[in-house]
Amino acid sequence: MRYMIINKADGASEAGKLPGPQVAEGVGEVVEDLSKAGVLLFAEGVHRSSLGARVKVADGRRTVTDGPFAETKELVGGVIVVEVRNRDEAIEWAARLAEALDGEVEVRRVVEEADFDSDLFQH
Repeated sequence: MRYMIINKADGASEAGKLPGPQVAEGVGEVVEDLSKAGVLLFAEGVHRSSLGARVKVADGRRTVTDGPFAETKELVGGVIVVEVRNRDEAIEWAARLAEALDGEVEVRRVVEEADFDSDLFQH
């Protein structure tokens, strides 16, 4: 199963500041351990929202809103995608990342083709 581990942006990352050396080292160790364990598919940080845009299409009309975006706590700061045996394993890796960041991360299962034939979408 593939899971996405999402870390949130914060005021510092939105200001374009790189994480301190302790955080960078901790995250680097987690990513290295994920790679050594053979479960890492990819890990990427993203630039601050002021360099991004939101695109909306309604009734065939496209609206583009340039960043920055006000609600920092809802912004993605980076993404790690892993392929693991189950949710518990994904949570264990996520906890290591959260500890390195001294913060909160979100864990979400990636939709796979087989999921469409399962009970996941039958509600």
